[in-house]
Amino acid sequence: MSQRHSDSSLEEKMLECRFHSELRLDAKGSPAPRLPMVRRPLRVTDSDTSQPDVPGPPPPTSEDTEPQTVILSTQSPAALKVGTEQLIPRSLAVSSKAKAPARHQSFGAAMLSKEAARRDPRLVAAPSFSLDDMDMDTGPGRTLTRNLRNQSYRAAMKGLGMPGSQVGPVLLSPKLQALAEESSQPPARCPAKNKRTLGRKRAHKGSFKDDPRFYQEIRERGLNTGQESDDDLLDEPCSPQGTQKVAAPIVVKNYRPPQVTWSQLPEVVESGILDSLPVEERKRQEAIFEILTSEFSYQHSLGILVAEFLQSRELRATMTQTEHHHLFSNILDVLSASQKFFEDLERRHKAQVCVEDISDILEDHAERHFHPYIAYCSNEVYQQRALQKLTSSNATFREVLREIEKRPACGGLPMISFLILPMQRVTRLPLLTDTLCLKTQGHPERYKAANRALKAISKLVKQCNEGAHKMERTEQMYTLHTQLDFSKVKSLPLISASRWLLKRGELSVVEEAGLFRKLASRPTCYLFLFNDVLVITKKKSEDSFVVQDYAQVDHIQVQKMEPSEFPLPGGGNRSSCVPHPFQVTLLHNSEGRQESILLSADSASDQARWITALTHRERQEQGPTNKGDLLQVEVTKAYLAKQVDEITLQQADVVLILQQEDGWFYGERLRDGDMGWFPEEFARSITNRVAVEGNVRRMERLRVETDV
Repeated sequence: MSQRHSDSSLEEKMLECRFHSELRLDAKGSPAPRLPMVRRPLRVTDSDTSQPDVPGPPPPTSEDTEPQTVILSTQSPAALKVGTEQLIPRSLAVSSKAKAPARHQSFGAAMLSKEAARRDPRLVAAPSFSLDDMDMDTGPGRTLTRNLRNQSYRAAMKGLGMPGSQVGPVLLSPKLQALAEESSQPPARCPAKNKRTLGRKRAHKGSFKDDPRFYQEIRERGLNTGQESDDDLLDEPCSPQGTQKVAAPIVVKNYRPPQVTWSQLPEVVESGILDSLPVEERKRQEAIFEILTSEFSYQHSLGILVAEFLQSRELRATMTQTEHHHLFSNILDVLSASQKFFEDLERRHKAQVCVEDISDILEDHAERHFHPYIAYCSNEVYQQRALQKLTSSNATFREVLREIEKRPACGGLPMISFLILPMQRVTRLPLLTDTLCLKTQGHPERYKAANRALKAISKLVKQCNEGAHKMERTEQMYTLHTQLDFSKVKSLPLISASRWLLKRGELSVVEEAGLFRKLASRPTCYLFLFNDVLVITKKKSEDSFVVQDYAQVDHIQVQKMEPSEFPLPGGGNRSSCVPHPFQVTLLHNSEGRQESILLSADSASDQARWITALTHRERQEQGPTNKGDLLQVEVTKAYLAKQVDEITLQQADVVLILQQEDGWFYGERLRDGDMGWFPEEFARSITNRVAVEGNVRRMERLRVETDV
């Protein structure tokens, strides 16, 4: 009866004891030893046989049989069970979400937590609660001194063993970890739906337009040039850590994954179509959706170029009108073409959950609306020249440009990364369209439409490349025509539509004979190598050269020499070690005679580059090699050619390496076959043989099917 009376009047005693002077609270607000503790009544099913599993008050002995008239809550059988088999609300045993408002806890529960911690200090070492749920301070004896209202009942009671179990020492975890949350996501219908994406928790349910990314920072899966293919990315199984491959040999840190895939769109998930959609059709929808999302990112980056750089009054004031035009060209027309293209793609996307096809849109825009790309790419040579001139000789331009690039809208990216975006986008479109072709091979009509779109886009890219080369070569030939003086030899008509410069530079003359003895007073010569003729000159100034001799490329022989002692020009007994020599023989020079000259380069890479350029005709006649055995690299950051024998590369370009020398690669760009040199640090090797062979097959198929 006394226990029933105590339990039934517990709430009244709690209020009475809380404010009564007999509580005798100490200075810190903690109850004095043996102070009656209060708590909510607990229903106990087996109070007579239960045994405490933690140290508590000693049980009554035979000598002390005086019955207690009042049973305090801290000494009752219910209190002595301290969380081992008690029935408690489920909400008290579940960890709250991180950074959520603290749950309410009664005064009685808090006091019980303090008492339990005082009985067994091991309770404070329990690492089952989150730091986000409780900001704690520890006082003497490792006891919690504040913010206990944020601690759940489960956290306070954690650490006690089950009845009859051996309780060992409980060590403090070096780092408190939050309890795992129960997943609120619906069960997956297919493996692809559980892939980790950055767009899943966004405000608009993962829309790709929520947080547009810079096009410079993404690489479309449809490029399919790395360790894994787009099929791997779509089909790989789920794992607790997500779907990121940790052992991939290609890691481009600049790149970020797409925001959201087609399979994760809310309208697709809610329609339930993924349950019955064939795998190949899902891959085709993903390829279509990637063209849409990547165009949006590209359009977003173009908008930043226009708003932050083109329309900047401060930047415009630092240059002339001509320089401004050369720098930005017709970028507004390019942006307008991109906006129209995206609008048509988005209209088709909104009309159908499963898009029927977009090949007609691709073909129509490539043939009718993408002509601004040709003009922009043709202006590339003037754009690079204007930018180099402004950055090297205009301090005001450099300062203003530096301040603009620091703005948050630019994302810490330089202006040049925005200027090359149209070239980057137009060269990626054929690969993305080719991926669409591969996903439609099972449907003849769709495949024909996709193949027509691929040919139209490939033709556009070819026109862009030809436009850029034509403008560069034409201007280059007219400039050289005014700089080369043919007064000492038979004149050569230099300007020709089929002639362009392959390499130029100054070399040391080690040994000469006949006509080349004229160079003895100055042991250097300046070579201009065109695709069909080699011109040897003597440099008078930066823009004036006197021609000494020339010969057709077909009448030239080149031989690499071993470093050794050679006599210095000018006579006498002087000699010196020449580290990088090579000999050039003109079988039929400007006077119809044979002449030889021994030259020396400044480095091993310069020697290799000259020999490669001088023997380019022989390499073409040798025929194709087995390209599957060649090293392949993927470009990790864009590279702008600084010399005529170098190649300009975009991020994600794949290059077949034909030669490697002293930190430089000489290779063939997969997407269009252009060749040139570039530094090794701008690329990483592709080591997966399946990816290497797949890239070669794709290159061969593209060149056969596009026929452009």
